[in-house]
Amino acid sequence: MSGRVFRHRWTRRIRVATAVGLTGVAGALIGVMLFARADLNVGPFGAEMSVTPSVHGGTEINIPPLGSLHLDSHRGPVHLRVALGSLDQSRTEALIDNPAAISSAGDRALDEVAAAVARLGLRTLGLAVLGGLILSALTFRNVRRTAAAGVTALVVTGGSLGLAAGTLRPDSISEPRYEGLLVNAPAVVGDARRIADNYGRYSDQLQTILGNVSRVYSTISALPVYEPAGNTTRLLHVSDLHLNPSSWGLIRTVVETFEIDAVIDTGDIVDWGSSAETGYVASIPSIQVPYIYVRGNHDSAAIQAAVAAQSNAIVLDDGLTEIEGLTIAGIGDPQFTPDKSETNEAGDDSGPELLTAAGKRLSQTIRQSGKTVDIALVHDPAMAQPLSGLVPLVLAGHQHNRSVTMLPPPAAPAPDPSAPGSSAAPSPAPSPSAAALPTLPTRLMVEGSTGGAGLRGLENEEEATPLSLSVLYFDENRELKAYDDIQLGGTGESTVEMQRNVIGLEPDATPTPSAPARQPTG
Repeated sequence: MSGRVFRHRWTRRIRVATAVGLTGVAGALIGVMLFARADLNVGPFGAEMSVTPSVHGGTEINIPPLGSLHLDSHRGPVHLRVALGSLDQSRTEALIDNPAAISSAGDRALDEVAAAVARLGLRTLGLAVLGGLILSALTFRNVRRTAAAGVTALVVTGGSLGLAAGTLRPDSISEPRYEGLLVNAPAVVGDARRIADNYGRYSDQLQTILGNVSRVYSTISALPVYEPAGNTTRLLHVSDLHLNPSSWGLIRTVVETFEIDAVIDTGDIVDWGSSAETGYVASIPSIQVPYIYVRGNHDSAAIQAAVAAQSNAIVLDDGLTEIEGLTIAGIGDPQFTPDKSETNEAGDDSGPELLTAAGKRLSQTIRQSGKTVDIALVHDPAMAQPLSGLVPLVLAGHQHNRSVTMLPPPAAPAPDPSAPGSSAAPSPAPSPSAAALPTLPTRLMVEGSTGGAGLRGLENEEEATPLSLSVLYFDENRELKAYDDIQLGGTGESTVEMQRNVIGLEPDATPTPSAPARQPTG
């Protein structure tokens, strides 16, 4: 019976149609992967563009030897790669000496790239159809089947290119992800403040990148750094160093390269809080900028005192400070649990209540101060919710995993049912300080581990915890405009991945209040 079904003409037609379709797709893939390339000139550079199959899409711009920029430019099974190659030295020098030439080169670059992408798309479509025809002709030696395979290649490739065009995100150039050497990141990616304020002007951004790369290539003695606006404040957020000695070198490099104004440390600077670990914090003065710190659950009172003793350190424990016009409030973790891990909980049920109470205590301190606080610092994200609606930004750590969310808005205060006739009773007048602090959206930024989780990062033999830290950019109105997430391999590799994020381009996730809290890792 099964043999009869297998030999049935409809079964045979399905097998033939499947073979023809697979042959057409395979031929299209071969043609695209081998020959879908196009050369173009972008300013002073010669470049090669190529298309390859991909699950996630996107665009990659290779800038040897500086690294590469990755753009989330589109979705779909098509990945665009642009490799900058040869450099015309005379044209480069002409661009450097003449600012008008750089501007015109940036304007032309958009048109040149758009025209090259269009040519590459048509070339890719033609090569895919030709590859499908050739492979099917060699396989079947039948005109009808060969033609069917060519049509299949045309439909699949055209659909893939159409999906990429339909999901195009022109503003992705505002949020490049950089991979390469850390010291080159600001020079290649550009000025975050300028991108944050003008991310609709894509030609200016491409012009900036073009000018930066041209200057890097033409200057061998020193790499240039972008020229930030004079009223931009840059803060470096670090957390969970966990005694990793390589963290200090990384922090110093970022402070110098990105011209950081102050460093914010949201706790767990050591592992056990012992007196023997106090010597670790003696490296704080080498940072040479203000170092603002809140205690983590691995940090004892002795560690906090040792940090406070450093010349450039500012310890916040239910207090406020001001740095570069920004008012910052912070409170230490109310628990000292250095042996806490995913498999060893605190041993009692008071932990969540203590964390919430600490957040409420800091919120009360902020209200009583009568000041507008720009940033609140806590260690455990569980302490952040009482600050919702009171401050625009809360920085935390503890979870060894980078995340950015919007806190749920604060709940309206419930009336006191025990008060008789409470509806008719006059409510007390709000204090002037409370009236001056309106409810506002609150963003929670949780940093990864700048120390790669310390020794704990070596416990996982498959993949070490990466070293993570973030640069925050504030404008003259004390508003967060953009931030760079920087990540190094957990083994302290010299290469780095940096993701530019512009506030307002993508909506931040809002956690569900009923969702279970993430189990802390340290």
